[in-house]
Amino acid sequence: MSCTPVKQEEANKDAPSGKKSERTLIVYLSRTNNTKAVAQIIQKNVGGTLVALELETPYPEHYQTTVNQVAEENRTGYLPPLKTKIDSIQKYDVVFVGFPTWGMQLPPPMKSFLKQYDLSGKKVIPFNTNGGYGIGSSFQTVKELCPNSEVLDGFTVKGGSERDGILFVMEGDKEVQVQAEVKKWLKKIGLTN
Repeated sequence: MSCTPVKQEEANKDAPSGKKSERTLIVYLSRTNNTKAVAQIIQKNVGGTLVALELETPYPEHYQTTVNQVAEENRTGYLPPLKTKIDSIQKYDVVFVGFPTWGMQLPPPMKSFLKQYDLSGKKVIPFNTNGGYGIGSSFQTVKELCPNSEVLDGFTVKGGSERDGILFVMEGDKEVQVQAEVKKWLKKIGLTN
């Protein structure tokens, strides 16, 4: 469940402009690019800086080996060191955090991010892709790790199921459906009109 190597990307030309988008950060963890696709849809709607979480030591490519490693990290509370560094976290008012559900929990790399950076006083907004089993305890863990933040209602959508060999699914009709769902969610939480 390694992170896709993507460097910090500034707001793209199609994104809404203005001070609000400059103060928005979208951090995501993605193994099969489904969460990355949702992060990009969010960026197209609200602008902001898009950042992929990368680990100093990436997870193995082999799925079951990674599942076993993540289970052990969750059992012991180990937080993998991040290669990704966020410059001037204090300049952001809104921080989206995106991740797949791993073992019905928040993935250890996202826990590392939330423990490493002080998001006090910021709006924190979780978004999630999952293999069909939902968010598990992941959104609750975001709230617990951000006790001094305003954690808004999150977004979740079924992505692929790597265990079953179903990897990237955010294309075609599914992409159109998710774009519409994200727009509706962003309006509901008050970030778009």
